Amino acid sequence: MAERKKRRRADADADEDELPFKNRLKPDSVILQILRSLSAASSAAASSSSSAGGGKTLTLADLALSSTCREVADLSLSSVQSSIEALILRVARSILGGDGFAFDVPSRSAANQLYVPELDRIVLKDKNTLRPFANVSSVRKSTITARILQLIHQLCAKSIHVTKRDLFYTDVKLFQDQSQSDSVLDDVSCMLGCTRSSLNVIAAEKGVVVGRLIFSDNGDMIDCTKMGMGGKAIPPNIDRVGDMQSDALFILLVEKDAAYIRLAEDRFYNRFPCIIVTAKGQPDVATRLFLRKMKMELKLPVLALVDSDPYGLKILSVYGCGSKNMSYDSANLTTPDIKWLGIRPSDLDKYKIPEQCRLPMTEQDIKTGKDMLEEDFVKKNPGWVEELSLMVKTKQKAEIQALSTFGFQYLSEVYLPLKLQQQDWL
Repeated sequence: MAERKKRRRADADADEDELPFKNRLKPDSVILQILRSLSAASSAAASSSSSAGGGKTLTLADLALSSTCREVADLSLSSVQSSIEALILRVARSILGGDGFAFDVPSRSAANQLYVPELDRIVLKDKNTLRPFANVSSVRKSTITARILQLIHQLCAKSIHVTKRDLFYTDVKLFQDQSQSDSVLDDVSCMLGCTRSSLNVIAAEKGVVVGRLIFSDNGDMIDCTKMGMGGKAIPPNIDRVGDMQSDALFILLVEKDAAYIRLAEDRFYNRFPCIIVTAKGQPDVATRLFLRKMKMELKLPVLALVDSDPYGLKILSVYGCGSKNMSYDSANLTTPDIKWLGIRPSDLDKYKIPEQCRLPMTEQDIKTGKDMLEEDFVKKNPGWVEELSLMVKTKQKAEIQALSTFGFQYLSEVYLPLKLQQQDWL
């Protein structure tokens, strides 16, 4: 009986040793020392950047740009209300003067976007477009704009929050589709010069966070190490969040829910003190605001784990440089200096990921990859260019879950520890 137990234990040890590259791992104490150095360097860089700028972050106003750009700011409810009233008064005067009316709306088209290398983010230029009511092509959109302004004015007067879905259902026949009311909501933010949060319209909870973080949510203290495998939902209203405390050494930003659950269940944040956050795919506003707040307040490095495909890199760029759709608010929504940890195209061969776990890129994937190679924010980083070029050349992509071919816990037990040990990030 004892002999059989000994044999079973020996077989289990042999299986563990067979995990690719596990024998290259150094003791956790060595990796922790590397992470402490990374964390200290990140904190020092944040402090020196702040002191060099006289305690304030570099802004658009500090740069002598050839193009005039616009940015929005957080406004109080009374300021938003006053801005709407002033806008409607101008409309009323125009109508009474017999000129009809048109909304002057900042253009959010791709041609009106500018990447600013000094800020490492996309900003909106100052081109406007007219949205006249007395025009067949724009009458419906100008009506939606007027309706959204009316609803926002009501929210300001009552000092309450609603979701974007709530807003859509106030006038389904006019809006027809939520994407139309959402788009005009962003237009209204630009017109009023305020952040979307200032309009008291929030998205439904999507992102989650787990790990070495304590913060207050509307006065209640939340310990993210005691939130179970599912973690704590990121509050849709960032104003509710405060008093952030952490003994983490880094923030791990994860693209996919499946990878997040694996790391949360394995309590990866206890082995290597970190905060794990995900938006479960496309980044939502609340997760982007929350990530930025953690980075700025805790001064921790951010490492990203995304799929090895053009969309994974696109998601990473939205967190770091901003999206073209919301470039007017990139100052509040972007997190500087996010490092690309994996999964990178070069990892597919480096970690001997089998062919059956790789996927062929579609024509659309290849086109997206080539388009991204033309983006200024990609060109700025030679490492990104090299990896993306390799992806387009090999025409192969892989998801984070491809690592499960070596075992379901390979991600948390071998891949990530080895990446951290080798400081293998871009």
